[in-house]
Amino acid sequence: MGRGRQKAKHTKVARDLKYFSPDTNYGALERELGGNPRLEEDLDKWPEYSAYDDVDETADEDETKSA
Repeated sequence: MGRGRQKAKHTKVARDLKYFSPDTNYGALERELGGNPRLEEDLDKWPEYSAYDDVDETADEDETKSA
């Protein structure tokens, strides 16, 4: 027995989550999605971390040449 009460609680929680709409902070969202303004500075400091992009591109070129 007890399954009905448990299911009712889960249904209530699911319904609360479905219709919950918190206030959205659009300013914080814009800052987060805006990117990293220091990206170029960071890439200049640590160029070895930007080199992995070149490796992926050359691997793709090699695959197309061999095909």
